[in-house]
Amino acid sequence: MIFDEPTRGIDVGAKTAIYTLIEELTSDGVGVIVISSELSEVLGLARRVLVLSHGRQTGLLERDEATEEHVMALAVSG
Repeated sequence: MIFDEPTRGIDVGAKTAIYTLIEELTSDGVGVIVISSELSEVLGLARRVLVLSHGRQTGLLERDEATEEHVMALAVSG
C-alpha cells in the first residue's frame, strides 16, 4: 500500500488512528510505503528511509541510522 501524505490536514486523533492502521498492516505482512513531508512522521513509522534530493536518491537509511540530522544532511546534499 502507498500512503501519500496520509495525515495532512487532519486532527491529532485521526493521525493516531492512521498510524495504528499502518502499523497493523505492516504487522500483517503488508508492504507499506509512506510519503510524507513531515520528517517526524517518517521517522516514527519507517523501518527504512529513502532520501531524495533534486529527484535523485541520496541515501537509504535503516531505522537506527535515520536521525533528523542524518536525513536532512542527505536531503540537502544533492
